[in-house]
Amino acid sequence: MFQHTHPYEPFFPEGATKLIVGTLPPPRFTSGALKEGDVDFCYGSISGLLWPVLDRIFDLKLKFETTSEAVAQRKNFLASRGIGVCDIVHSCKRDKIDASDLGMQYIELRDVVSYLHQYPKIDTLLFTGGNSKNGPEYFFRKHLKDYQLQLALVSNDIPRIHSFQLEERTIKTVSLTAPSGAANRSIGSLQSYKDQKNQNPTFNTIDFRVMQYREFF
Repeated sequence: MFQHTHPYEPFFPEGATKLIVGTLPPPRFTSGALKEGDVDFCYGSISGLLWPVLDRIFDLKLKFETTSEAVAQRKNFLASRGIGVCDIVHSCKRDKIDASDLGMQYIELRDVVSYLHQYPKIDTLLFTGGNSKNGPEYFFRKHLKDYQLQLALVSNDIPRIHSFQLEERTIKTVSLTAPSGAANRSIGSLQSYKDQKNQNPTFNTIDFRVMQYREFF
């Protein structure tokens, strides 16, 4: 079995108020066999959509290449917005070497709650996916049970919003539509997407994410 270990330490800029929480980057980021156009940082896959969407929202003029400059651009942006990154999966094993969430076995989670205690200004978690099996919200719910905590529903609209109490703090969670091509089919089934598409035939799944992410980043 392939030992898939997260290659990046959590990133917490000073004064962080938001935290992006995903699962794991593709296995090639663990083995170091990056593709042309990959960025050697969180969500750096050339086929991933998080950074292209943020690039459009904030006009970042990001480079999509395997260079230290491309990494620095992303870290500088996150620091300027008070956004950290702490994916919830530390490691897993895989029979098939791919990036499928469902293919993860023998999963070891990071202690995200302990990081929240260390960074008391964080009040919002941005999940890069929802509560489907082995998604970030799914794992976070399991993680909260270890602390006898649970999510309370705030809004059932897409993206779904929950909250939980951590001592005196109320922390909000937002389950964003996943920034992966695999999520495009689910976007296409949403009535809100169909309505936008009917109004503007050129409207696409990237545009949908730009509209959604802009509100929370």
